[in-house]
Amino acid sequence: MATLENLSMNTRSKSGTVTFLPDPEPRPRRYTIVSVDDHLMEPPELFEGRVPVKFAERAPRVVERPNGDQVWMFDGRAIPMAGGNAVAGRPPSEYTTEPVRYDHMRRGAWDVHARVRDMDLAGVWSSLCFPSMVAGFGGARFWECSDQELGLACLRAWNDWHAEAWAGAYPDRFIPLGLTWLGDPQIGAEEVRRNAARGFRALSFPEMPEKLGLPSPHSGHWDPILRACEETGTVLCLHVGSASSIVGGSSDAPGDVAVSLFFVGSIITTADWLFSKVGVRFPGLRIALSEGGVGWVPALQDRVEHCFRYKEFTGGWIGEDLHPLEVLARNFWFCALDDKSGFEQLDRVGADRVMVECDYPHADSTWPDTQRYLHEQLGWLPDPTIEKLTWRTASDLYRLPDPTATAQTWLAEVPG
Repeated sequence: MATLENLSMNTRSKSGTVTFLPDPEPRPRRYTIVSVDDHLMEPPELFEGRVPVKFAERAPRVVERPNGDQVWMFDGRAIPMAGGNAVAGRPPSEYTTEPVRYDHMRRGAWDVHARVRDMDLAGVWSSLCFPSMVAGFGGARFWECSDQELGLACLRAWNDWHAEAWAGAYPDRFIPLGLTWLGDPQIGAEEVRRNAARGFRALSFPEMPEKLGLPSPHSGHWDPILRACEETGTVLCLHVGSASSIVGGSSDAPGDVAVSLFFVGSIITTADWLFSKVGVRFPGLRIALSEGGVGWVPALQDRVEHCFRYKEFTGGWIGEDLHPLEVLARNFWFCALDDKSGFEQLDRVGADRVMVECDYPHADSTWPDTQRYLHEQLGWLPDPTIEKLTWRTASDLYRLPDPTATAQTWLAEVPG
């Protein structure tokens, strides 16, 4: 049985000594924070007992290589646990994109009980957690399996684990997020409904499926899944990079270029999905752009308004009752991590369309100082607006129980 306790461990990574910073003191809590974009690293025992017996030996498993790396093995493929996905609690000088080991990660990356303690340290009340390498942010690794029956079984096992062992372990503290089958939209729709029936509130879906060799949102191919999301109230979450494609510059540019352009992927995604008219076909569909920021939204609004003037030339929005900006305002939500300019433009974006995130345990994360970062960026806003940004809009979108009473006691637990 592959568990963290019996995996052989070492104390060094390829990039040098592994240093864990001292546990931070609990941060003062000013706000009830619902973080709509965090991540989890799947524990090695995830698939054990959750796939049919005939697939037990072929399900994803963690193996240790002679050089000390730990990787997921699935369908003859080694899937590394990229370092940047789990660097919280370590100094930036040790951040790496190279493969890492579980003992090189802060335990909160993969242990739900430790995660809740880390949420408490930072003052994060509730969290929406996206998957990591073994699944891919949008579940594409399961669809890529050469044996589609095995891939579907593993995808369902991932959802079962999330329902039982992650979100289910602390129902008040996590927003259940599922994956769906990309190989057949009818089966995918059934999985959305199966998850919604047991309380899932969100679906992580590739933001640019065409980059994976799949049909685009313009094709109508995904309509059964989108219809299932609309009918069940499941939020369609489009996370930057979930189709394994990040906008960058020159081939020899430093990493700074891709990091500074991270939000560009969300601009492309929003325009693509907006003009696919999925919001017209499914007026109740709710789409959340994850880890993309909001400062760019007014610029996109201006450009959409501009091109709408000659829509007969572009040809993509003719004969519709609604203006594309009306659909954007009705069907799309956005989230902010470190986005001061976005909070300064809420009159354009809409305070009821913006949520906050922490992005634990990624390199971008504001953990453990999420409360301070948010206070510095939005503390000047009126209290009702702050409430919308930090928890109310997320609670309304994801249909969460009102956290007011419980969270007030929680807020008071830490001085400040």
